[in-house]
Amino acid sequence: MSVMDLARLIDHTALKPETTKEDILKLCSEAKEYNFFSVCVNPTWVYTAFEQLKGSDVAVCTVIGFPLGASTPEVKAFETRNAIENGATEVDMVINIGALKGQDYDLVERDVRAVVEAAKGKALTKAIIETSLLTDEEKIKACEIAVKAGINFVKTSTGFSTAGATVEDIALMRKTVGPNIGVKASGGVRDRETTLAMVEAGASRIGASAGIAIVKGEDSNSDY
Repeated sequence: MSVMDLARLIDHTALKPETTKEDILKLCSEAKEYNFFSVCVNPTWVYTAFEQLKGSDVAVCTVIGFPLGASTPEVKAFETRNAIENGATEVDMVINIGALKGQDYDLVERDVRAVVEAAKGKALTKAIIETSLLTDEEKIKACEIAVKAGINFVKTSTGFSTAGATVEDIALMRKTVGPNIGVKASGGVRDRETTLAMVEAGASRIGASAGIAIVKGEDSNSDY
């Protein structure tokens, strides 16, 4: 895979709570320089990123119900609409993890569907299932519900829980959703070797703050 192709798989990410405007400006500058697919930022920074990336090929991605997924479907829908108004064209929503583990599958579906419907025709949607907190059976169920609700992508992790993406989880998610739904590996993807392993297992997008190290083939100490 060429460096250019690799860069176009990456959502260049800055989601830490202490992220400043200067950090976002630097993130956007790097994304344009390396031609990453998107920047992924918290909702408060969406408009800043949108302004910085006008005229470029870099999209603006944000996170909804982040990082716990415990807000209501109505709040997630509002957050989605607000983010789109501010310039987001991709929204990564955290599912209601507690509802999934409690087998309240109707609530999980309503939760995902609320975001899907709020974004319909305006932004691509991704469901973060937080794989480190789930059994394999729960991972499969989460993916199935998200697809039923109309999601465009399923995503492994927020990067803020007990662990991030694994090759095994990517393979399981790809097998579950089939070839037509995206699979995003995020959390702990810090180098090119890991990135390529994720792609080989079925990932079609990579969420990482270590995007520059990945495309350069260097090591990174990044947390996300």
